[in-house]
Amino acid sequence: MSSNLDKYKADLSNLIKRGDALLLAIQYECYPEKFELEKKFTKKQFQEFKEKVPYFIDDYQKWYSEAQVVIKLLLPDRLADFIKLYEKPKGRKDISYENYVIQDYLQGLIVTRGKFEWEKETIVGPDAAIPHFRQQLNILKSVERRFESSLFDIKQLVQADLLDSELDEAKELNGKGFYRAAGAITGVVLEKHLSQVCINHALLIKKRNPTIADYNDNLKNKGIIDTPQWRKIQHLGDLRNICDHNKGRDPKKEEVEDLIRGVGQVIKNLF
Repeated sequence: MSSNLDKYKADLSNLIKRGDALLLAIQYECYPEKFELEKKFTKKQFQEFKEKVPYFIDDYQKWYSEAQVVIKLLLPDRLADFIKLYEKPKGRKDISYENYVIQDYLQGLIVTRGKFEWEKETIVGPDAAIPHFRQQLNILKSVERRFESSLFDIKQLVQADLLDSELDEAKELNGKGFYRAAGAITGVVLEKHLSQVCINHALLIKKRNPTIADYNDNLKNKGIIDTPQWRKIQHLGDLRNICDHNKGRDPKKEEVEDLIRGVGQVIKNLF
């Protein structure tokens, strides 16, 4: 468990360091002369900085995609805020410092006023993206603090790793023709995950040995999942039963593939 935790921490720390470097990059790109003076670089230090600093436009998109996945997993209540700082707002009519977003910066958008070139005045420019990126970086840094919080149960991250490994094993068995065994393993993965979801939401199941159907019904009755989600999990449970019951017909490879794919989606989207 500790090795998994250390890996998550190291990956997150590296992502934050890259974010810090991108913050310096966007500040330097917007205010090169002011940046050099404020940082009080020697000539040698400034030359070294220019050689190492990333290009914001080149490196931001990869950082954004990776950070978005981390926030979705560990701090989902801030995901919408994180995305909003990047994406252009729908129905935006006027552009100001408040609604200028990082996507505008990447496209080099500058809003000016004035008919002739010599009288044009900049209303809003690339520097308006700096506070937006700083907010994104701060949201990511709050994830790091959550790692250290007793409110965050790292057990769920480790369990997610284990379930993914079991699904990989099921895929391998299915590919070798062991359809029933692959389906049985996948069914166990689904059952474990639904059990954890019920625990997350403090849902009590009175049966001594609850089934996938019991967990599924409980989650629907308490409003955790909607009817389409309930039907999807019910279908996955039916596929699992085909694999588990030797007295029935043999499962087909395609059915087990559907089961593995469906369970993979459930464990990544239902918490």
